[in-house]
Amino acid sequence: MSGRLQDKIALITGSDSGIGQATAAAFAEDGASVVVHYLDDADGAEHSRRTVEAAGGRAVVVQADISEEDEVGRLFDEAVDEFGRVDILMNNAGVDASGDEVADLATATFDQAIRTNVYGAFFCCRRYVQLRRAGAEAGGKIINVTSVHQEIPNVGGADYDCSKGALKMLTRTLALELAPMRINVNSLGPGMVLTPFNQAAIDDPDLLAEQVQSIPWKRAAEPEEIARLAVFLASPDSDYVTGATYYMDGGLMINLGQGA
Repeated sequence: MSGRLQDKIALITGSDSGIGQATAAAFAEDGASVVVHYLDDADGAEHSRRTVEAAGGRAVVVQADISEEDEVGRLFDEAVDEFGRVDILMNNAGVDASGDEVADLATATFDQAIRTNVYGAFFCCRRYVQLRRAGAEAGGKIINVTSVHQEIPNVGGADYDCSKGALKMLTRTLALELAPMRINVNSLGPGMVLTPFNQAAIDDPDLLAEQVQSIPWKRAAEPEEIARLAVFLASPDSDYVTGATYYMDGGLMINLGQGA
């Protein structure tokens, strides 16, 4: 790889599987050390750590519930204790849509999506900025993993859709606030990706073939493809990019109005 992230320290929430795990490996291949975060999949987190180390990077594994403010504080404290700072923050951890329509959506279910997908990113961004202000290092990178569903609603997806729409606006607000500090803040908006979120389709080829029909490329993305875009957003190549959403969806969003 190019070494674009040489000597950088990256904290990736939810890096025990899927996009986060693939990004941890890609960051390490480009020279970064990685804070591998997980909620309950310790084995997945250890696999990520081994992958980072096999790629030549250093890694530390930290368990935390990012929906809790104090847990996020501890996550960053352990990252700083290990590496001294955090240069790149990727807010990737999240919960998927419940599938419940609004009339049947339990308050606790809606709250879990907002607490994890919005508050979790907010807590992490706030702590990251506080550390960058206090440190001697200039600049920085924040990548918020949103979704095509920050724009596209789904029946049964109000909890997820609302959380990703809010995360989009957190990204744009932070981009304005942090421009004087030269901290780039962008969203990465995947479409369908072959991760545990889509395990049913991974396990059932017929279901997968049905679900990709609305995607012009007629396939879902691999996590490694999303990770390569994350490397760009974390690297100096994106220094003049901020407040943007980079969709990686095989053309899904531009195809939705066809046939109307």
